[in-house]
Amino acid sequence: MSVPMGDSALEVAVVLRCGCAQGRCGRQVGLAYAARPRFAEEPPLTLVNDTGVAGHPRGVRRQHVPADFLGSADIFWCPESEQPHAEVPLAVLKRPYEDFLASGRTRPSELTLQPQPAGGGAVTVVCGTRPELIKIAPLVALFGKRCSIVYTGQHYDRSMYEVILAGVAEPGSFHEFALGGVRRGTQLGRAVVAVDEVLARHATDAVLVQGDTTSALAGALAANANDLPLVHVEAGLRSYDRAMPEEHNRVLIDHLADLCCAPTPLNRANLLAEGVPADRIAVTGNTVVEALEAALPGPDEESAVLDRHGLAQDGYAIATLHRPENVDDPATLETVLRELVRLPLPVLLPLHPRTAKRVDSFGLRALLDRLRVVEPQDYRAFLALTRCAAVVISDSGGIQEEVSVLKRPVVVVRRSTERPEIEGTFGTLVPPGPRVGEEALKWLDDVAGHRARLREIPSPYGSGSPSALIAAAMRPLVGGGLTAAARLAATR
Repeated sequence: MSVPMGDSALEVAVVLRCGCAQGRCGRQVGLAYAARPRFAEEPPLTLVNDTGVAGHPRGVRRQHVPADFLGSADIFWCPESEQPHAEVPLAVLKRPYEDFLASGRTRPSELTLQPQPAGGGAVTVVCGTRPELIKIAPLVALFGKRCSIVYTGQHYDRSMYEVILAGVAEPGSFHEFALGGVRRGTQLGRAVVAVDEVLARHATDAVLVQGDTTSALAGALAANANDLPLVHVEAGLRSYDRAMPEEHNRVLIDHLADLCCAPTPLNRANLLAEGVPADRIAVTGNTVVEALEAALPGPDEESAVLDRHGLAQDGYAIATLHRPENVDDPATLETVLRELVRLPLPVLLPLHPRTAKRVDSFGLRALLDRLRVVEPQDYRAFLALTRCAAVVISDSGGIQEEVSVLKRPVVVVRRSTERPEIEGTFGTLVPPGPRVGEEALKWLDDVAGHRARLREIPSPYGSGSPSALIAAAMRPLVGGGLTAAARLAATR
């Protein structure tokens, strides 16, 4: 069986069927096409979720399945299913594809997708910063009312916090603290106590932390004290820079965790090198990919954002600075700001509250007058501004990931990075100093050319739904109900 798609003939390799009604449904909801052998450059499979056949009005969705079968697909079931759609790991296609090849490509295999009933699997998410709220949003949406959030208020600024929280799905419960503005050791101690008290009062099956913040470490320690399974999202990142407090945090969390969700194979290798058992590691991609794609504004909204700031695509740079190594020393902060001022195009600077305080205390306000300083932006507006910028200059870890999805270049102003995957493609790592301007100018020599080249480079942080892969990896810890389960049917 074959069908022309694009410029090559593809043949049906796997028939996907709905497994609702205790597996009795059997309605065809999709097909996975394999390229004929002579088209070696094609991906192994092209998945089409045939929503027209399934009775859904959204049309046919098409997704190329990578050779490693990593990622997931949003599969629509038939109209009779109580669960209209769910993320299914692409790995479930691997065995039926191999069966298809073993048959001599004479007949397609069949795969029955079984929606998993809801229920069980209570999860407590501990966070305290803007990036954490952004990155956990897809997980909170997936877990729904089974999820509780403990927000420590580590980086507590009311305007930033409210803007970001507005984009997070409503969890089952929300416990808010304001533990910012104190020394790190004091903050860690208070956060552990706060999380511990929440865990003592509210039953949960697992604690989930994201990243490498003080709040994440507090959540990990509290989970350990309460003998609860710990899931670390964004595990295995390493800068090997012991001057970074975050490096100590992430190492401690990884070794406490029962499940380390590593965004990339490099992160997995880092964990294995430190003796973390392979069965405690899952390579899931990074949830920033789906958080970004869900929040990315359309063309009209993007144009409105640019108009509001008087900017044009590729006609400006955007910069963010907040890390202590850049803003807590007067000479360093002045040097970086002067490098931004010297660039031959407008520089938009969404000013972090920490940086604003340092600028005033160091008497550097005059330098800000030569930049386009704005308040911290909501996530959608920030993504629009980043996607349209000629170059990004930042010390943010999350932005290093986001530019790989937005296909923009970034000058990373730091001594070290825990995200080397983008070095040499999307990013250039430079210490604070004269090289900041030099490297930014290199990206400005051919903005259109760089944009076209980066557009062809895949993000190292995955695609599809990392949150669904994380939920699937969590099933042995918390029980059913967190994601759709897929099972193989007979191939006859």
